[in-house]
Parts: sequence; structure tokens; C-alpha cells
Amino acid sequence: MNQPRYALVTGASSGIGECFARALGARKWNLVLVARTEEKLSALANELGSAYGIQAAPLAVDLSAPGATGRLVATLRERQLEIGLLVNNAGFGARGRFDKLSLDRQSEMLRLNVHTLMELTYALLPPMVEKKKGALINVSSTASFQPVPFTAVYAASKAFVTTFSMSLAEELRPYGIIVVTLCPGGTQTNFFAASHYGTRKLPGGLQDPGQVVAKALKALDRGGGLVVPRLLNKFFLEIQRVLPRSWVPGFSAKIFREE
Repeated sequence: MNQPRYALVTGASSGIGECFARALGARKWNLVLVARTEEKLSALANELGSAYGIQAAPLAVDLSAPGATGRLVATLRERQLEIGLLVNNAGFGARGRFDKLSLDRQSEMLRLNVHTLMELTYALLPPMVEKKKGALINVSSTASFQPVPFTAVYAASKAFVTTFSMSLAEELRPYGIIVVTLCPGGTQTNFFAASHYGTRKLPGGLQDPGQVVAKALKALDRGGGLVVPRLLNKFFLEIQRVLPRSWVPGFSAKIFREE
């Protein structure tokens, strides 16, 4: 009898991650839900398990902590939870001048946004390649396409995610592994409050996270690729292509400069 395959969603307790969990549960994926908050994860796992008749395993892990990825992977192997779809969603940002923000906090950001994503992918990819079956969804950001003063480390971390993810897509194409590189703009989640971005509104407002997830899963069904949800976000990215490169940081700074 074949082992059931699971979709692993990081940052699954709220926002885009929770929307992924709900949407994948509705598609009858068994789930491994990972985030820091055990109570929220357990409630969500119970709800989705009952609603869709699936197996949903909540694993409370702080993925920004040193060594957390290794402990998570060890738990997956111990419990024989085979991952067929990895959704690398966990991440956070911080707003402020680089030298004024806490170095520890910015290092923690890099561990979560970059190292955790890379390490989880490295650990869970080989069985997919061996079976020539599996998929990755890496959640990046429209911030990955340009320098963003006053959130410099976050934008740089997401630039890594986009480049890494699109590179992997080409490497893994011969093995039938689908890679979706998801680059949402501002989205209605707790990201801005948790990252202390203040109350300044982004141009065009915030997008519903369910719409973001729907776009990603549509791309998954079509075989992967780069996904930039919302026409307004695509428009801004196209404008940047024709502007002198030196102008772009100045425009970004006007949005993210400290109030």
C-alpha cells in the first residue's frame, strides 16, 4: 500500500499560509501545517480534517530558530510523512533604516526568508526527483524585483527567493517537478502589523489573500511558472523596466520611508 502524500505549508496559521492550507484541503491534499502557534495550528488541522476527510498534522516549530529546519525534517521522517508539495510561505519583513534596525532581528529574517526555504527545499526535494513527481510553491514578493530602501534586507531576501526559485524550475524541468514562484504585492494579512510597516497605504491598496492563492494554484495546475497576481502589480513592474535603474530606489523610498 502506498504511503499517503502530504502538502507541507509553512507559516500556515494565518494569512496566505492559512489560505493555502484551506485551498489544498479542499483539493483533498493531506496536510502538514507548520507555524509557531500550536493552538491555532491544531484548531485549523482539526477543522480541515473534519471538513474534507483528510489527514492534517500540525507541527508547531519556530522556523527562524537555528537548527529548526533539521528538527522539522527529522520529525517528518520519524512520522513517515512523505511530502509531495512544499509551500515555502513563512517569512517576515522589517521597516526602517538598515543601521537603526536590530541586527539580530534582521539576521532572524534572513534565516527564515532565505536559509529555511533553501534548507527545506534541499531536504525534501530528493524523493520528488527520484519519483519524478512533486511540486514546490515558493512565496516571494513584488519587492524582489527592485531595491527597496527602508526595507532593504527584506527586499534582498525576496530577490534571493525569486532568483533561486526560477533557477530551480529550469533545473527540475527534466524530472517533472513543478515549481511556482509566487510574487504577490501588498496583501490583506498581518504582515504589515507584525513587521511594523506603519499605517501608510500602498498604491492600489491590499489584495485578498485568497485571490493570491487561487492564482498560485492555477499556475500549479498549468505546470508552474512565475506568478505576479493582480494587473496593477504587473503594471508597476513593467514601468520599472523602462525607467533608469537609478530612479527606482527613490520611488520605493517615498513609499517606505519612516513616517
